[in-house]
Amino acid sequence: MASYYFYICWNARYAALLFFSTAVTYISGLLLEAVKRQDWVEKRKIRDKKRIVALSFGLNLAIMFYFKYMNFAFNLLERSLMFLHMELAIPKFDILLPVGISFYTFQALSYTMDVYRDEIYAEKNFFQYALFVSFFPQLVAGSIERSKNLLRQLAEPKCFCYDAARTGLLLMLWGYFLKMVISDRCAVLVNMVCGNYSVYQGFQLVLANVLFAVQIDRYYGRLAQEYSSMTID
Repeated sequence: MASYYFYICWNARYAALLFFSTAVTYISGLLLEAVKRQDWVEKRKIRDKKRIVALSFGLNLAIMFYFKYMNFAFNLLERSLMFLHMELAIPKFDILLPVGISFYTFQALSYTMDVYRDEIYAEKNFFQYALFVSFFPQLVAGSIERSKNLLRQLAEPKCFCYDAARTGLLLMLWGYFLKMVISDRCAVLVNMVCGNYSVYQGFQLVLANVLFAVQIDRYYGRLAQEYSSMTID
């Protein structure tokens, strides 16, 4: 509920897309598990499992394609027809891109693949699975976590651990420092120079590019990897 509230604060309507992707992949997992338990010949099992996976991928990727690439596809079609000396007036769609749609879509689809490959069980608890897909620390900006890592951790009974809580809070505090003190201060000069680069000299342009590299330093990628490798303890 907290994760969905976090997402709804941006756009309540698009939370339905998150729920739809969650529901489709959850049902797909149950269907894959049901097929595995059937006393059928192996060839039929493989065929039915592939159909379930294809349907799950088709529905999820179709939605992502519509929101992310529909205008691009129509523009590409229009340009291709112009190359062939044909004209086609295609209207532009005013589509607001849902935040994090790529991350939660691919995370949900990775679960479908993990169940298909027998790398994880089919989750029976819908709320537990919904938490895996909508887990708010990585919902809108990644990283994409494999179900065999995160979902199993969510299923394990937990008790409060002072040392783990202290480590997690210190890691969060360090992340805030990197973002608010270092990155945001670099952004002041970077935005000023890049916003009107024609009036600045070579040294200032070089400095702005160096600070931009600091602003998006790979350290943040390493920090995200460190976070994703931690247990939920």
